Amino acid sequence: MRTRPHLLALDACVAAVVVAVHVALAGQDASDGLPRFLGPWWLGWLVAIGVGVPLAVRRLWPLPALVVIVAASAAATFLDITRDPYVSTALAAYMVALVEPTRRASAALALTLAVSVAAVITGEAVMTPSGPWSEAAGIGALVSLVIGAAWAAGRAVRQRRDRAARQGRRLAEEALTEERLRIARELHDIVSHSLSVIVVKAAVANHVAEERPQEMRDAVQTIEQTGRDALAEMRRALGVLRGETVGQRAGETGSAKMAPLPGLDDLPALIQRAEQAGVRTKLRTQLAVQLPAGPALAIYRIVQEALTNVVKHAGDGTRCLVTITVDLRGDVHVEVVDDGAGNAVVSDGAELKGGHGLVGMRERVMMYGGTLAAGPQPGGGFAVSARFPPEPEHSTATSRKEGAE
Repeated sequence: MRTRPHLLALDACVAAVVVAVHVALAGQDASDGLPRFLGPWWLGWLVAIGVGVPLAVRRLWPLPALVVIVAASAAATFLDITRDPYVSTALAAYMVALVEPTRRASAALALTLAVSVAAVITGEAVMTPSGPWSEAAGIGALVSLVIGAAWAAGRAVRQRRDRAARQGRRLAEEALTEERLRIARELHDIVSHSLSVIVVKAAVANHVAEERPQEMRDAVQTIEQTGRDALAEMRRALGVLRGETVGQRAGETGSAKMAPLPGLDDLPALIQRAEQAGVRTKLRTQLAVQLPAGPALAIYRIVQEALTNVVKHAGDGTRCLVTITVDLRGDVHVEVVDDGAGNAVVSDGAELKGGHGLVGMRERVMMYGGTLAAGPQPGGGFAVSARFPPEPEHSTATSRKEGAE
């Protein structure tokens, strides 16, 4: 455990005050109502040092400090130097309870109370033999209360710190798990979409290689371009996950912008790749307001996964319509509808089937409090529909703007 220097300095000041007080009490003349020192001067100094000096190192060696202080305090009681309620012992017991394991700290408390109470009662009996036992018992009870309260305070602080540490570790583990899931979703969306297009076009190229060479060359070019795009997007995603910037990857110096994540502006490229894979795709957008980067990325990934499923399951020549609507309140509706023969069925609130892609779509929607529904159309084809509610900040800004108007 690292000890802060200012806390050690504070303990040193307290130790100096305690030593000074005990030295003064050991050197005073006997008077009514005050303790009277019963030994030589050097013994008073030695006891004063034993009671006070260990407080300066109680954070470094708590148990040895407590042992020395208890012994010196008992000696001070027998020598009638002072009759304080063992404040130094209480300070040392607090530190033992704070840093030592429960079993060791409890044993130290029991021994400390036994020695201290015995010393107080015995000392009172020796110094004032004619005094009532109830007075000695009352002083012993006060000493027990002071030491026990200090020990309990130390345990309470230790338990609070332990709970905070456990909560911090739990939050760190949750953040790590969430980051891993996010990385898995990003990589799945990139790899699954690109490989689906590549596999479809490779099958086309293999089928028409001898009869239609030009179509085969077009398919190979599509494969090459899709592979390049996938590699570029993979580098971009991994660069963002590592915190790299565009300038850092290019070897540039100076200020550089963080590599951007895909958003709504990148949807036309998705549509083009789907068309190259043989799916006649159209994109319709009605964007009344601009979306933040987070929802825009989620929409992009949902459309990407939906188009991937169309390419894999719907077949060549399928028509697909992608519609994205954002109203003035920031309410987002996303629909991907095709007329092919899909075989994956999913509905919001039910068990998702068809692989990790559909699960990932629902997770992205749920991150923003939205809903997702996907399933076959009554007249044929497959539809994916997602809705994102307005973000609170955007809703507040819109309400202020409407109120001003």
